[in-house]
Amino acid sequence: MTQQLTQHDLESIERRAQTLGRELFVRLPEGHPHVWQRAWWDERIMNWAVRDPALKVQMFRLVDVLPMLHTPEAVAGHVQEYFADVKDRLPRIMQMGLSVAEPDSLAGRVMARLARAGARRQARNFIAGTNVREVIRAARQQRELRRGFTLDILGEAVTSDSEAQGYFDAYLDLIENVSPTVNSWPEIPQIDRDPRGELPRCNISIKLSALDSQFDPIDPAGSTERVGRRLRELLRAARRQRAFLNVDMESYHTKDVTLHIFQQVLVEEEFRDTSDVGIVIQCYLKDAEQDLVALRDWAAQRGTPVWVRIVKGAYWDYETIHATANRWPVPVYQQKWQSDVNFERQSRFLMQNRDLLRPAIASHNIRSLAYALAAAEHLGVDKRDFELQMLYGMADDEKNALVDLGYRLRVYMPYGELIPGMAYLVRRLLENTSNESFLRATRSERISPETLLMNPLEHQNDRQAGDGHPPAASTATLPDQSPYWEHFENEPLRDFARAEQRAAFQKALDGVRSRLGDYHPLVIGGEKVDTADHIVSRDPSLTDRIVGETASATAEDAAGAVAAARKAWPAWAATPAAERAKYVRRAADAMRKRRNELSAWEVFECAKGWREADGDVCEAIDFCEYYAAGAIEMNRPHGVEVPGEENRFVYLPRGVAAVISPWNFPLAILTGMTTAALVTGNTVIMKPAEQSPIIAALLMEIFSEVGLPPGVLNYLPGEGETAGAALVEHSDVDLIAFTGSRPVGLSINARAAELSRDSTRGVKRVIAEMGGKNAIVIDDDADLDEAVMGVVKSAFGYQGQKCSACSRVIVLDHVYDTFLSRLIEAVRSLKIGPAEDPSNSVGPVIDADSLAKIREYIEIGRREGREVLAVDAGALAEQGHFVGPHIFADVDPDARIAQEEIFGPVLTVIRAADLTDAFRIANGTQYGLTAGFYSRSPERLERASREILVGNLYLNRGCTGAIVGRQPFGGFKMSGIGSKAGGPDYLLQFVVPKTVTENTMRRGFAPTSTE
Repeated sequence: MTQQLTQHDLESIERRAQTLGRELFVRLPEGHPHVWQRAWWDERIMNWAVRDPALKVQMFRLVDVLPMLHTPEAVAGHVQEYFADVKDRLPRIMQMGLSVAEPDSLAGRVMARLARAGARRQARNFIAGTNVREVIRAARQQRELRRGFTLDILGEAVTSDSEAQGYFDAYLDLIENVSPTVNSWPEIPQIDRDPRGELPRCNISIKLSALDSQFDPIDPAGSTERVGRRLRELLRAARRQRAFLNVDMESYHTKDVTLHIFQQVLVEEEFRDTSDVGIVIQCYLKDAEQDLVALRDWAAQRGTPVWVRIVKGAYWDYETIHATANRWPVPVYQQKWQSDVNFERQSRFLMQNRDLLRPAIASHNIRSLAYALAAAEHLGVDKRDFELQMLYGMADDEKNALVDLGYRLRVYMPYGELIPGMAYLVRRLLENTSNESFLRATRSERISPETLLMNPLEHQNDRQAGDGHPPAASTATLPDQSPYWEHFENEPLRDFARAEQRAAFQKALDGVRSRLGDYHPLVIGGEKVDTADHIVSRDPSLTDRIVGETASATAEDAAGAVAAARKAWPAWAATPAAERAKYVRRAADAMRKRRNELSAWEVFECAKGWREADGDVCEAIDFCEYYAAGAIEMNRPHGVEVPGEENRFVYLPRGVAAVISPWNFPLAILTGMTTAALVTGNTVIMKPAEQSPIIAALLMEIFSEVGLPPGVLNYLPGEGETAGAALVEHSDVDLIAFTGSRPVGLSINARAAELSRDSTRGVKRVIAEMGGKNAIVIDDDADLDEAVMGVVKSAFGYQGQKCSACSRVIVLDHVYDTFLSRLIEAVRSLKIGPAEDPSNSVGPVIDADSLAKIREYIEIGRREGREVLAVDAGALAEQGHFVGPHIFADVDPDARIAQEEIFGPVLTVIRAADLTDAFRIANGTQYGLTAGFYSRSPERLERASREILVGNLYLNRGCTGAIVGRQPFGGFKMSGIGSKAGGPDYLLQFVVPKTVTENTMRRGFAPTSTE
């Protein structure tokens, strides 16, 4: 067990940390670069960036995009765009350069060359080489300085199995081919030995996510199987070649699965005695200590120690923004001093448990390092029994001082090509210029050693220098919601990276599976009604499995439902909006309590994967809360008073609403249309899609449980041609809210208009969302990692069965071939299978009719384009409605597969000559629902905002997944009739406005208002 330190112990360590820190500062040289040295200019540029956050952002954006800019004109153009708004903050010489450096001018070409040279120089500062030969030379140079090294292959997203195989091969090549060379070098005892004996000289850091394109915590078993297979091979090679493997830690999202794989593989008999292995723990995470305790206990059971590298963490902004946006608990400390305190506490923990967890202390902060060294001394730890680690290209003076004091120091040395290295470079630059950077504080701001060595507990509210994240004042916040419903908050999605969330969802699936097959009657006027015919709902993943049965309404049943709704309407319309909103909010509460259960029903009835199903239930809850708040706001007093006259402006419900909903968002869209009608005072008949009547029955059950008066809501499953048509035709139906196909939507609209011609009730109001033929445009400067992943998710998420799904990707000529090849491999890597298994990325389509139509379009595609990918569903096609993803390239923009909505996993890829051509193609359909645009050009992003004609445009992200309140959803042209769901004006479609004006003048006097 960990030795408990007394207050006296802690005070002793603190005093020694102060002494060691001062000694280290004394050893740092005081000189600074001169104006004729390149380092002087680099430091000036960094200082400019530090002083101006906006300038810093633009500089780093330029560094990020440079690898995708293939001409001087492109570089000069981006420089002009990025710095246009901050030009007056640049040094005068740079301002002059920008003013004359037009993209196609000689000055522009010179500026482009300078920008590239500057980025390469900065890259060389932090990246040890572009190939193995260069990095071996750099490693040897480090050893000549008595420093060890660990090699890291640069790279960010792994989008396909072929890319994952490439990383595995590269790691294996490092082990097999670099180790013999390094092992032949002369021994340097300070870095090659410790009290236990000889240490491996070749040390390699690996990322587990690089070994598997489908690395996902929602599927720990599958991720462990795939990654574990490759990790074992690397461990075997490392053992053969006497090399060390260290597992890097990345985002919090993958932390637990990374730890799980590390522990599971290394506890196996073959690897149980492997000690030349380590893992990273990030101390800006609040649960770092519990992870270290678990690692210690695991290592004790294993019987062999492992190394642990503690760092503060490099993704503070991402973790904060990601958690805040999802309304999840923020996993990182929000104050800089808290991370520093935790780092020191975990340094002590490692020193106290060094027999099980061998300490590697990674930091550039002299205070943090001095504290770890002081703790080691106090606990009697041999200085050879731990090591210090720092990044290549940073704090060389500190490194020299620590080496001279006899400590073992290891340098983290990334290498690789410039394109995958840019993201790493940006992170290092951010760290080097952060307002909290220790290096900046020591070198540029000349902050005194006394201040820098302060105990972080002493200045919890002060500005403190140190490596790591910004102060809490810069914590990301979300923009304000609609001014009408400022207190609305979206329901947080499940974080399936958490084991307890996965277990709860699996329990719900097991529970629902035991209840499959139940029967649900119609509900009309509060009474249950059976029918002669039934609808049998089957699991699309396994068509032999019956999810449930419902009654199937006739035209007469539809007439009865309308009559019940008409009877209930006067009382419901007279109910105050606040009371109507209470019913809807109670329904939201009921959904929260049954959230996993409702999601599980969607998995079985509609073949939605875990995240898709949970997201649909969250959206249903959001609609309830958003529209309830909106109805209350809508019914506040409105009007203008003038002397002698009172004016009131009110909204009246329309009457009886028929809600005809789709199966692809079986709860969310049904709930949204239904609750919008209810809160505005209309009574409703719900006619769900034939493919999803069970989920609709559960919604009816929820509204019955919350006490909604009989007849206000009626449940009418049935065939569209029968029950749906009868509702459209009925003279007492005042409003039709429909989501579905364009032909049906247009037919409803036409019929409603025709029937209204002789009606005394007025024109039937039709609200119709009718699909899309959505495009994502890929600019030639796009981040292809993000673009590939965004297109894959948008095109093949839920098998392409979303009205917002991407079915066309339009790629500029220069990056067309590269993008297409990566896209093909990424889609080929997707796993097909039943929706209830979270390891599957692609499930079945909804039913046999849909499957047949998709297969027809695939045959059309083979005639109209070049089939570059056709994934065979194999034996799965015999058990369910499975069809694999298909990609057609070189498609003519006017081809049928590029014009007609397919509603399945079929994607067309279209080449565009330039951006004008791309936008013309994007707009060249009858639809106008969603679109996406990937670009890193501010000017082109702004142009896309103006020129791409859709209801929802997404820049540098996928084109699906609109969130209530944040991204009101809906299109125009042939994509919809009406306003946007989840937006501030959606409810206006369910009411009619009325103005009441009263003349209050009587015999020369009028009442006066009183407060």
